[in-house]
Amino acid sequence: MKFEKILIANRGEIALRIIRAANELNLKTVAIYSEIDAESLHARLANEAVCIGPPPSKESYLNITRIISAAEITGAKAIHPGYGFLAENPEFAEICESCGIIFIGPPPAHIRTMGDKIQAKETMEAAGLQGIPGSKSNIEHAKDARKLCRNIGYPVILKAAAGGGGKGMRVARDEDELDAGFRIAQAEAKAAFGDNRIYLEKFIHRPRHIEVQILGDHHGKIVALGERECSIQRRHQKLVEESPSPAVDDNLRKRLIEAALKAAQSIGYRSAGTIEFLMDQDKNYYFMEMNTRIQVEHPVTEMVTGVDIVKEQIKIALGNKIAFDQQDVELHGHAIECRINAEDPARNFVPMPGKISFFHMPQGIGVRFDTHIFAGHVIPSQYDSLIGKLICHGNSRDEAIARMNRALEEIVIDGIPTTIPFHKKIMKHPKYAAGDISTDFIEEM
Repeated sequence: MKFEKILIANRGEIALRIIRAANELNLKTVAIYSEIDAESLHARLANEAVCIGPPPSKESYLNITRIISAAEITGAKAIHPGYGFLAENPEFAEICESCGIIFIGPPPAHIRTMGDKIQAKETMEAAGLQGIPGSKSNIEHAKDARKLCRNIGYPVILKAAAGGGGKGMRVARDEDELDAGFRIAQAEAKAAFGDNRIYLEKFIHRPRHIEVQILGDHHGKIVALGERECSIQRRHQKLVEESPSPAVDDNLRKRLIEAALKAAQSIGYRSAGTIEFLMDQDKNYYFMEMNTRIQVEHPVTEMVTGVDIVKEQIKIALGNKIAFDQQDVELHGHAIECRINAEDPARNFVPMPGKISFFHMPQGIGVRFDTHIFAGHVIPSQYDSLIGKLICHGNSRDEAIARMNRALEEIVIDGIPTTIPFHKKIMKHPKYAAGDISTDFIEEM
């Protein structure tokens, strides 16, 4: 399981994040890049860089054959997928293994099981976790959905079995909305995932999205690194995350961690992963899904625990045992992350690619900005609009908010619209300051 060189099958800030972790572990890195990313920082800062195709993702960052070829040509014995692209593609993980390349992530079987939302729910309920009331399997016809809704009641939410990121999701408050939403959800699921299977759950009013970060090694050891609050979302896409959650006390945190550990132990999980819950207003929590990869919001957990999650992920892939125990995990202070996107909030958050004419990074104690941008960098239209993650840490939540407000005022990104003005509104909102948040927060602003 030993390797000395990692190929990073990704781009942008997460590629840089992996390069930093590898450098600290004295490992060499290989960047892959599309033609439009030739001048990108991840291509410049890796030890080696290989162009794998033109800008469209399917011809570059999603082209498994070219990625494997790049690894073989450069002698990289391990591949880190980051997040997005191929990170949760079990076929990619299997191909890596068949080529004698270590996939820095969980086994393909875990990716496949947890990637299927119906199978994941069945697996976790069998392990003793309570899921959201709803269908036990996929629903093929709207008439079957109507029958189920007569038992569990409205409102309900339709979800794609193979889905994520809010695609193939529809809320129905009555039978008419259910019939129309069913057809739309099936069509969206088929278009996005090539799989039109739909399942149904009871819709929880003003829930919180709470997730627990876990690490598991090859020796059967699993630890949890506390929880994250990810309720500030727009169209099921996270905008702001924080750790710890303002709604979780020590007793509830203990129960959430116990549930997450039970979930991971039930499948013998290894690598970094996240157990995600929906929590209602009475603080009842329900298993929602498991993400089998490093997540965009992992830095808030790093800031409050002092654990470098990406380094731990790499060390686990090397066969190392996690060097600390559950009782060693302590949360210090509070951390908040704002996802900075190249989008125009005034125009319904339409992506706005273009050239950055000037960039000033916020600085000072407790401020971290994970980004791949620089003055003169061109944001391409072919990829995700995320251009940076602003993370602020304080001794308390109030101090973290104050630092975030200061950092948002200090950061300068000229040349393209960004979501910075919108984040300023969130941070100054009295309900956010009070911790009165839910997945409906943006709609209620």
